[in-house]
Amino acid sequence: MGTLIDKLNNLNKEHADIISTVEFNYSGDLLATGDKGGRVVIFQREQENKGRAHSRGEYNVYSTFQSHEPEFDYLKSLEIEEKINKIRWLPQQNAAHFLLSTNDKTIKLWKISERDKRAEGYNLKDEDGRLRDPFRITALRVPILKPMDLMVEASPRRIFANAHTYHINSISVNSDHETYLSADDLRINLWHLEITDRSFNIVDIKPANMEELTEVITAAEFHPHQCNVFVYSSSKGTIRLCDMRSSALCDRHAKFFEEPEDPSSRSFFSEIISSISDVKFSHSGRYMMTRDYLSVKVWDLNMEGRPVETHQVHEYLRSKLCSLYENDCIFDKFECCWNGSDSAIMTGSYNNFFRMFDRNTRRDVTLEASRENSKPRASLKPRKVCTGGKRKKDEISVDSLDFNKKILHTAWHPMESIIAVAATNNLYIFQDKIN
Repeated sequence: MGTLIDKLNNLNKEHADIISTVEFNYSGDLLATGDKGGRVVIFQREQENKGRAHSRGEYNVYSTFQSHEPEFDYLKSLEIEEKINKIRWLPQQNAAHFLLSTNDKTIKLWKISERDKRAEGYNLKDEDGRLRDPFRITALRVPILKPMDLMVEASPRRIFANAHTYHINSISVNSDHETYLSADDLRINLWHLEITDRSFNIVDIKPANMEELTEVITAAEFHPHQCNVFVYSSSKGTIRLCDMRSSALCDRHAKFFEEPEDPSSRSFFSEIISSISDVKFSHSGRYMMTRDYLSVKVWDLNMEGRPVETHQVHEYLRSKLCSLYENDCIFDKFECCWNGSDSAIMTGSYNNFFRMFDRNTRRDVTLEASRENSKPRASLKPRKVCTGGKRKKDEISVDSLDFNKKILHTAWHPMESIIAVAATNNLYIFQDKIN
């Protein structure tokens, strides 16, 4: 009996360690990950070592804290998971760092600050913290600051709760740095970072009769420069761009992006695989990228009719959709990200593979994040998947792909060729080699 309980505890621990979000801050010096156990781990980039040429700062653990705890909704008899769905950094204004983290229901604003000095020589209390008798104080002392070991503190500054009936899938900080949005399956709310007890509902697609529900919101994001513009994607493969200047409730979109479906390729799975799992504006604000089950598309905001680029991520899985539907993998939500100059994009796949597409040269590569081939300083070898016919020596066949090993979450350093890839409960950080 004991061994069974130990095994279950180990399984729970492994489940809690699965990374559920990855995000660089605006400078790229900090990298935050959230996991299914409600923890946030922040990695800090070490300063470059002048003694070693070609050495670039490595990322080491800077702070770890419990962001969310499991809760129970007694009205609906529902457990609320502690899993961190999204982390978003706020631009740095002073020595401290701020980030937003959310689970299914509650968003929290965290302050991460450093302390390397402590005050000593108080008048009203001893060094061990006990209060002194005021009548015995004969002289006033001026407290002095003494150096101490560096301590990184994470403290919750705001808690934004009770605004979402459904599960939160996105948070996005506005370019005005004062407001942010949060989106669930049917509604998008606008918050002010200083006000926790109310938010404004800016999108509501909930029908009067839930039996008429045909689509849900899958992701939402603010434009990087225009504080009045945001987009949200749907499970039907469409993207709506809204302008908050037009009306308080953005129930009528300003632009509607949809690629016309090819009738010849229609199948039972068409609607499932066209559902958009992620939408990201380019840093320039001119383009946006969407990820569906089999591809990544790049859209020009001035052209609604069709995407300007379509990159196939794992087209070889099209013949496997039936088995992927049976094992629920077809519902996996892959994220995507841009590099700092918007010239390349990255997204994940199965078997711990991730794909990178160069938009200028139209070249793409498949790489693998695994312990076996991720020795420090070793180069990653491109991987190829054999789709039929005779398999070459270096290729892997579609039938031997491991669908339990999936890369859903990736992040790209905002300025350098450094990427972070989450493979279940392992975080891999790769950087471009200096020649």
